[in-house]
Amino acid sequence: MARIPLNVESTGWLGRVAAGVSRRRYGAVLEPLAAAAHQPWVLWANIRNELVVERRWRSLDPGLRDLAVVASAARLGCAWCMDFGYWKAHSDGTLTESKLEAIPEWRDSDLFTERERQVLAYAEAMTDTPIGVTDEQVEQLRQSLGDARLVELTAYIALESQRSRFNSALGLSGQGFRDRCELRPA
Repeated sequence: MARIPLNVESTGWLGRVAAGVSRRRYGAVLEPLAAAAHQPWVLWANIRNELVVERRWRSLDPGLRDLAVVASAARLGCAWCMDFGYWKAHSDGTLTESKLEAIPEWRDSDLFTERERQVLAYAEAMTDTPIGVTDEQVEQLRQSLGDARLVELTAYIALESQRSRFNSALGLSGQGFRDRCELRPA
C-alpha cells in the first residue's frame, strides 16, 4: 500500500496535466508519477529525464535494455517496477514471456545467450550494495557491446535503481500492468 496519497488532482496543474498524458498513454495514472506530483520540481525533472531517455538513448539493443532494467528491479525487489517492466517489455515485443519469467533465476535457465548472461550479471552486480562490478565484467561488455552501448547500459541500470528505490520507499507495489499482457500467438 502506498505510503503517500496518490491523488494527483490535488497536486497542482503540472500533476493534472501529467496525469492526463499518463491516462492516455498507459490507461492509468502511473503511481510513481502521482507520488512525484507532490513536489512539482521532482515531477518536472522526472518527466524531462524520462522523455530524453525514451527519445535519445537508442544505441543499446532494446532486448538487452529490458533485460537489464527488469533484472535490476528484481534484484531490488521493486514490485511496481517488475509489474510495469514486464508489461512494457511484453508489449514492445523485446522479450518473450519465458525470458521475462526466468529473469529472477536466470543462472538456472538455458534461455539466455552469453551476451544476455553478461548483461544480467552486470545489472545485478551494479544494483548490489556495495556495487560488485568487476574489471572483467566491464571488459567483457566493452568487447561485446562497445563503449557507447556499455555506457548506455550502465545508465539504464542506474536509472532503474533510482526508480526502484523511489517506488519501494514510497510503498508503490504495482498497478496490474502485467495482468494486462495478452498472450501472443505461437
